[in-house]
Amino acid sequence: MGKLVGVGKESERVVLVGLITRETDEKRAEEYLDELAFLVETAGGEVERVFFQKLDSANPKTYVGTGKLEQIAAYVEENEVDAVVFDDELSSSQVRNLENAFKVKVLDRTNLILDIFAARARTAHAKTQVELAQYQYLLPRLTRMWTHLERQRGGIGMRGPGETEIETDRRIIRDRIALLKVKLEHIDKQMATQRGNRGKMVRVALVGYTNVGKSTIMNMLSKSDIFAENKLFATLDTTVRKVVTRNLPYLLSDTVGFIRKLPHGLVESFKSTLDEVREADLLIHVVDISHPDHENQVEVVKTTLNEIGVSDKPTMMVFNKIDAYTWVPKEESDLTPATRENLTYDDLKNMWLAKENGPSLFISAKNKENLEAFKEAIYQEVNKVHRIRYPYNDYLYTEPIVDPEE
Repeated sequence: MGKLVGVGKESERVVLVGLITRETDEKRAEEYLDELAFLVETAGGEVERVFFQKLDSANPKTYVGTGKLEQIAAYVEENEVDAVVFDDELSSSQVRNLENAFKVKVLDRTNLILDIFAARARTAHAKTQVELAQYQYLLPRLTRMWTHLERQRGGIGMRGPGETEIETDRRIIRDRIALLKVKLEHIDKQMATQRGNRGKMVRVALVGYTNVGKSTIMNMLSKSDIFAENKLFATLDTTVRKVVTRNLPYLLSDTVGFIRKLPHGLVESFKSTLDEVREADLLIHVVDISHPDHENQVEVVKTTLNEIGVSDKPTMMVFNKIDAYTWVPKEESDLTPATRENLTYDDLKNMWLAKENGPSLFISAKNKENLEAFKEAIYQEVNKVHRIRYPYNDYLYTEPIVDPEE
């Protein structure tokens, strides 16, 4: 495993590599590499160039073909590139062959995501979860890691457990994994007890792709000061706050963002974090409406929610960042061909994505646009659950439920 560029050090120069296949057309491949570039930026690197190759499937030895391999190697040498990052997970033999060809660090998407998680982890709980996922990633790649141990290099992708301990072997790593699992089980029990101590208060969980504005929404609704920035995985630890709308209290939790090809080890090790989602009465699925690939991001989130068994929970779709979305004025729409990039605001509200999952709203958490309608919509959904759970608390229902759209 690796580590990020140290604070104050010059950014590493990085080259990205992706494939255009029968399953991934050129436009989608470019969107994936744009996201990979954002991951590199989050990790502290600077993308120098992006390479694509059209192949039916990845080369089992070198991911790309011989000609493209030579082209990348020449560019890396001529431009003093520090690392080459691939958009898909690589096998240990692929990494070994690629490092021999490039003579620099070779990372895959999973390694990069784990590296960012390692840098972002703040609490003992998050650090334990990330360390477990790192060791699970490292174990089948131990042969490759010996090269890194000998070279003792730093920089992106080089943060991780055990790189300074030459005597690390599979037995030690397996023992460490077992110990971390026991530690996480203990933490999970503590967190389950904490959740139990909160009583039967209605729980609402913010879910969504990474960097869609969940933490900003959390701050807006709970009037708290949770760390939020325009980078991927700004939030790793689940934060829970009590929110009161008029006279009705509920618990609101902000969870780790999902991403395409989220490493399975991370999903497993973040079990207790995701328990906040499992035990929620209402999910607020936040979508970045300004992102060109927001429809695919929605599908990634739905797939992940299905994997953790919560796809049937009541869900409210909230389309955030309308301040960053440029739509065509209604009077001009008749003259402009309708595409995903230039829909009118009315078109957005009537699109299939907004209607497929029941209630949905369009907001700007940054500019607090449509904030009151958003609060009212949450109030209505929470009120439904609260009335069933506490049918005798009539004093809470003195105010009529109103439709925020009216």
